[in-house]
Amino acid sequence: MKQHISFSILLSLILVMVIFIAGCSSNLTTENDTSNSEEEQVTINLGYYSGGESDEKMQELIDGFMEKNPEIKVTTQSAPYGQFFQKLDTQIAAGEAPDIWLSDGVLVMKYAERGAVKDLTEWINRDLNKEEYYGLEFNEDTNGKYWGVPQGIQIGALYYNKDLFDQAGVDYPNEDWTWEDLKEVAAKLTIDASDKKPGDEGFNSDNIKQFGLTFFSITEGWFPVLKSYGGGILNDSLNKSIINSDENKQALEWMVDGMSRGIITDPADLKSFQSSMAVFPSGSAAMRIGIYARVLAANEAGLNYDVTVLPKGPDGERFSPVIANSWVINDSTSDKKAKAAWEWIKYWATEDEVQKEWAALGEAVPVKKSVANSEVFLNASDKPENREAFLESFDFAGTLDTNAVWSEWVAKFNEHAQRAFLKESTIDEALENADKDIQEIVDEFYKE
Repeated sequence: MKQHISFSILLSLILVMVIFIAGCSSNLTTENDTSNSEEEQVTINLGYYSGGESDEKMQELIDGFMEKNPEIKVTTQSAPYGQFFQKLDTQIAAGEAPDIWLSDGVLVMKYAERGAVKDLTEWINRDLNKEEYYGLEFNEDTNGKYWGVPQGIQIGALYYNKDLFDQAGVDYPNEDWTWEDLKEVAAKLTIDASDKKPGDEGFNSDNIKQFGLTFFSITEGWFPVLKSYGGGILNDSLNKSIINSDENKQALEWMVDGMSRGIITDPADLKSFQSSMAVFPSGSAAMRIGIYARVLAANEAGLNYDVTVLPKGPDGERFSPVIANSWVINDSTSDKKAKAAWEWIKYWATEDEVQKEWAALGEAVPVKKSVANSEVFLNASDKPENREAFLESFDFAGTLDTNAVWSEWVAKFNEHAQRAFLKESTIDEALENADKDIQEIVDEFYKE
């Protein structure tokens, strides 16, 4: 009997211990699960240049992303354009840049060729159908690697003020125009302070109140003219200057002639305006070369205007400049954060609703073709009526010869071009000096 009781007690003790151990094991599993869950959480810092209404929309989209991806937390860093990129350069040098940031399209190759951003080729090939998007190719380097995914695209077109054309009794621009056609019509739309036109006796080309064409800087000025004339700045490898060419000379002659006759704004003319971009919205020019974002100012000014594709060069060549502002991922961030950052990029590029909401701001051409070709973009506002012109322009679009030292060589070319525009040097001198100076800039970087 005693032996039976002892055995029962022993059996009970064993069962209690098993239950206790099982309970501890269960608690341990729960604790480990919580720990694993916490480890799966990742926080990424997203940087972007900010401004106006777009800030609120950006935060809405970020909140939507976090709701859809609860395992990813997004913190933000933003500032006005100039401040943002100035701080970013300092952060990159110190190894403190955001995990992902919005890069101006002209700066993507600067970051890529300096090793600051991640090669996205494998992920793009795996997760994105390239045929569905505008602009992926504008972040592709000469070796076929992709360094960013466009957030929104700026592409050039010809803007024209319909009221000024109507007052002059001149037909609106069309797709058959060459640059010579443009200048001929621009002369009919140019008026000096005494209401005289070029060719009238007493016309004063130094005192213009209405220009035929406003023109400035690279994207919305000399670059698309050079390219459509068969010229340009750098070779296909983007490491050798091709500036001193007959094609570029012919293009610059076209520009200088128009400026000297008062038909096209020159650098001195632009100083009388609040900004170079204010000439067309103020009604002081009948036409302008402009990227898509200029729709906002024209609409705000209440202009009666429309757009068409840019004119052709003498050999029928046409060129539209593109800036594909893009998401890039910090090459120094951890693999885990980089993968989370890629989820944000996929969310931005693939989600129709995200694309539609951003398109509604009217700041850029949507990246996803299905959205760009929908009513959301094409009928976003009454003007311009011919928004298709921006989409048609992708057929002959190209970057601004962007490379690691783009900002440096643009500044140098602007310097020499301005001297030619103001007749402080000859066109031959401007081309020769620009060619020499820009090759030195390129060599200094790439010889390393």
